[in-house]
Amino acid sequence: MKSKVIKSKPASTSSTQKSGGRKKSTAAVARAQRLFTALRTRYPNAHCELNWSKPHELLIATILSAQSTDVGVNKATPALFAKFPTPYDFAKASPAAIEPFVKTLNFWRNKAKAVHESMRVVTEQFNGEVPRTMDQLLTLRGVARKTANVVLGNVFHMNEGVVVDTHVGRLARRMGLSKHDDPVDVEMDLMGLFARENWCVLSHLLICHGRSVCKARGELCSQDRICKSFCSNA
Repeated sequence: MKSKVIKSKPASTSSTQKSGGRKKSTAAVARAQRLFTALRTRYPNAHCELNWSKPHELLIATILSAQSTDVGVNKATPALFAKFPTPYDFAKASPAAIEPFVKTLNFWRNKAKAVHESMRVVTEQFNGEVPRTMDQLLTLRGVARKTANVVLGNVFHMNEGVVVDTHVGRLARRMGLSKHDDPVDVEMDLMGLFARENWCVLSHLLICHGRSVCKARGELCSQDRICKSFCSNA
């Protein structure tokens, strides 16, 4: 099943200034708020597109999603989760036992190892419960800030950062939100522009717009109202 849609609060300058990230000017924050409002109006049901029903399932699905599409991951995970219903089931298996279920995905051998090792650590060090802190999540194999932010935001409703995938990075640069290419640098810029309570849904909004309009080739930007107002590619 899909995760529940996360409701967000309107962005506010005061909450943004206290949120962390790189300090931004009042004008930049105000512009970011206008963009957020426009995207939230356009995509009111924006949410995580990976299918999951338990915390460890979203963690695994996000590990598998690296350089693979959400659609592809969603095709692979039903059989995977049915075969291994708990973190313990993954941990007591082997990478070789997991491999047949993820062979349709890029880098499937490495991903099978990452899933097995991460679930082993979850089982042995965290009593079978997915960690709820950034530092703890980053100890798991296959987990960087992007994956940790996905889990913290969508499972535990904790806004520790902003998920920066290829869509978010592209739109951040096109829309004047960041000049950086490195995902962590982009994340720090976004954290300084948007209210903390909106960090999780912000990534969903940018991903929706990146998939539907502001695509890599940008062929639709010149026809779109939001892109005309904010995107350098329009």
